[in-house]
Amino acid sequence: MEKLEILDVSDNRFVYRIPEELPLSSSIWYVNVSKNGLFGSIGENLCKNSSSSNIKVLDMSMNFFGEVQQGLSNCTSLQYLMIIGNNFRSLPRGIFQMMQNLRVLHLQNNSFSGTLDHGIGHLLNLVELDISSNSFTGVFPDVFGSLGKLEKFTASSNNFNGALPTSMLNSPSITTLDLHNNSLNDPINLNCSAMTKLRSLHLGSNKLYGSILHKLSSCKSLNILNLGHNNLDGQIPESFKNLNALTVLSLSRTNLVNLSSTLKILQHFKNLTVLMLSENFQGEQIPDDAYFQFRSLKVLSIAYSELRGLMPPWLLGCNGLQFLDLSRNHLFGTIPLGFNKFKYLFYLDLSNNSFTGEIPKGLTQLQALIDIDISLLGTPLGFPLFSTGIDGATFCYNNIISFPPTLDLSYNMLSGTIWPSFGNLRRLHVLNLKENRLRGSIPESLSGMKNLETLDLSHNKLSGKIPESLVQLSFLSKFSVAYNELYGEIPMGGQFMTFPSSSFERNNGLCGGPYIPCSLQQAPVDESPSEAMTVFGPQFGFGVATGFVLTIIVCFMSGWILPRETTFKYRLLYK
Repeated sequence: MEKLEILDVSDNRFVYRIPEELPLSSSIWYVNVSKNGLFGSIGENLCKNSSSSNIKVLDMSMNFFGEVQQGLSNCTSLQYLMIIGNNFRSLPRGIFQMMQNLRVLHLQNNSFSGTLDHGIGHLLNLVELDISSNSFTGVFPDVFGSLGKLEKFTASSNNFNGALPTSMLNSPSITTLDLHNNSLNDPINLNCSAMTKLRSLHLGSNKLYGSILHKLSSCKSLNILNLGHNNLDGQIPESFKNLNALTVLSLSRTNLVNLSSTLKILQHFKNLTVLMLSENFQGEQIPDDAYFQFRSLKVLSIAYSELRGLMPPWLLGCNGLQFLDLSRNHLFGTIPLGFNKFKYLFYLDLSNNSFTGEIPKGLTQLQALIDIDISLLGTPLGFPLFSTGIDGATFCYNNIISFPPTLDLSYNMLSGTIWPSFGNLRRLHVLNLKENRLRGSIPESLSGMKNLETLDLSHNKLSGKIPESLVQLSFLSKFSVAYNELYGEIPMGGQFMTFPSSSFERNNGLCGGPYIPCSLQQAPVDESPSEAMTVFGPQFGFGVATGFVLTIIVCFMSGWILPRETTFKYRLLYK
């Protein structure tokens, strides 16, 4: 095929090695063999002759290749090289000197180790470099002054340490710098007057310290800033107001203090959509200033902070909220009315607080959980966000709509009943009401939550039967009504066939399913728990007494004379 220009066999099930003799036409410029089962080495076969050295795009990602050979440097026309998600451990020395036309180089998700080769400084036309999720160590080479066209550099999830090189901190071309999840441990001295194009900065999960926030205050072009999980200490400086272009800000777990001052400064960011402040301000009072305004806010997390006080009224002014996490604090009082005004709210976590009173009925009227397609909302986080599920598993999300639609009110002191109108929340995935003081029956209408995956009503004071209608919840994978006052036969069929006995334990009147067989349950299943115990008690006592009498008679007829003391004990027990 002498006129062939594009060879794309990606996303198939090809296995084994690339053939040693791979005669490619002189016209071919695009080769994509990604997402197959290929293994071995790459390089020697691809650009053996002058005709095949015209390849400009080479994508060999998501295979099992383990070695890059020196022959790859013969592909001198390469502009895009993607070898993501293989088993590569090293690159041949000097390979970059021969590939100076490279514009995009993606090496992420491999097993590269050691220090980063100084040879990348020869890639004068490089625009995008991604070496994330490898095992690189040491400090970054001070070669970024040669990379005058580099716009995006991602080196997250490695083991880099020490200080950042001066050439990187003064790069006039970099727009995105992502170094999160390393061991960088030196104050960051970004030259904002030189880095005028910097829009996105990710330095989270390192060991940074010092007055970074004050130094960044002059980087006025920043849109996305992630400094979470570092040792910043102190409070946000007044000069931080200069970053009025910010749309995404994460300062979680940075030992910040003075939440009131922080919110006063941050409300000046009129375009702020994502604000992550969790694990800071330990034990402070949550400010109730009704004049705080965050009109553009879509994501707010101030969790794990032991904050005290009532739910602040300024929150109700954030009508555009899609995601709200105030869990693991010491908030008290009633959950305020008016949540039905949050048209796009699909994730609410108020767990592990001290809220009292009834569940607001407005939570059963959230439009995003009834009939709004949240996939159309699409609020990019700008950085990965980790969350712990109800079963303790950790999940990573890059977009807010990837979170499961959730209402988590667990571990509070809420009373009253479960609203039947919860059944209207057809798009809800997780409903967690565990560890409260809820009473009454479980509404039949909960079967209307057709997409529900997790339902936890355990550790309450619920009574009555488990509704048969819940069998219709075909996506339900986690279910618990343990530690309540339920009775009757456990529904069978559907997902209920998969739930363990622990989902129903400590309900003395329940039987069937994986729990106590109903044939051993003496109480009529349609009686109330108190009536069942009234009937069951005398029957049990009469049965035990009759058994003892028959035993004594048999022993006597067999010629075995019980000791007098033993006979006396039986007589006391019978009485």
